Amino acid sequence: MTRHVLAWAAALALSTTMMSTPSLAQVSDDVVRIGVLTDLSSWGRDNSGPGSVEAARMAVEEFGKTVLGKPIEIISADHQMKSDVGVQVARNWFDNGKVDAVVDIPNSAIAIAVHNLARERNRIALLSGPGSSALTDELCSPNTVQFAYDTYALSKVTASAVIAEGGKSWYFITADYAFGSQLENDATRFIKASGGTVVGGVRHPTNTADFSSFALQAQNSKANVVAFANAGQDTDNSIKQSGEFGLVKGGQKLVGLLMFDTDVHAIGLEAAQGTYLTTASYWNMNDKTRAWSKKFFAKTNVMPTMIQTGVYGAVLHYLKAIKEAGTDDHAKVMAKMRELPIEDTFVHGGKLREDGRVIRDMYLAKVKKPSESKEPWDYLDIVKTVKGEDAYRPVSESKCPC
Repeated sequence: MTRHVLAWAAALALSTTMMSTPSLAQVSDDVVRIGVLTDLSSWGRDNSGPGSVEAARMAVEEFGKTVLGKPIEIISADHQMKSDVGVQVARNWFDNGKVDAVVDIPNSAIAIAVHNLARERNRIALLSGPGSSALTDELCSPNTVQFAYDTYALSKVTASAVIAEGGKSWYFITADYAFGSQLENDATRFIKASGGTVVGGVRHPTNTADFSSFALQAQNSKANVVAFANAGQDTDNSIKQSGEFGLVKGGQKLVGLLMFDTDVHAIGLEAAQGTYLTTASYWNMNDKTRAWSKKFFAKTNVMPTMIQTGVYGAVLHYLKAIKEAGTDDHAKVMAKMRELPIEDTFVHGGKLREDGRVIRDMYLAKVKKPSESKEPWDYLDIVKTVKGEDAYRPVSESKCPC
């Protein structure tokens, strides 16, 4: 009788131990595989691209090469700024490649398609590259995280500040695709709410080289502010050529509604000086951001954009959530990501909301004059820090049924 009781107790103890040790049994396919779907060959390459892949690797390096006793693998692919290519890659990753989460995805149209696919396949989309605020509004998904920025925050922070400085009338030079339209629409809302007016605008195809006619139309509009609702090389070319046509010298303010350090680097301080922009991160904020960014620079030869620091932060938070959840089950990991505060080199006290929006501080910046820059890549003056609760769409305005 005693031997039976002891045997039963031993079996129970072993069973309990196995149930309370999730590390080996709770990782699907014995690997956590993260796919960086980015632009490696087109007009958004400098702002995301190879730098986003490296940022993901740096997150893994910081976290450790394993989670719950299983290896972490980073793979990457080029979506070429084509929706069909991006969806095909993501579908193959989810269906055949055993990819648990896809990260980055610059280009809102591609991101929307992949975010819908992630929901269908029950995978996780960690979005740092796309800016469309619809992703966490009417199109929201329980499987999606929008980590770095969105058109709502960019427009609200920048437009409110520029109008307060007297920029009452606006003219838009807008990229003719989903992101550009969303950015212009969001900015128009805040311009009008602050007492400003939109006097006109023009749409351009992506990957445009010649902006001379658009710059002349903006100049002839006599608007106080010329706003660029575009991205990548389109932003570089449009702002540089507007500077060459004398818009700033003529008294017009230039606003880059989505602009990165790499854009300023490409344009040059002489042409970009005085341009307002809003960013979720800046390499030269403090000792920790400088140290991380110099390490990144050593690997990439550029300072990181907010897309790239967003990839780093999203991957790091995802891995922390897997560890805390004791599993890579997607629903449980998403729940843990919402529960845990977001802390990394560039985000402090961040929080993932139910609609997928990461609430984090945003920064209004102004491009320095050449004489004000003290070292290479010293391009921005941080004019104002805006708390995440004040920058992003409040839940009361959300169309997300979360």
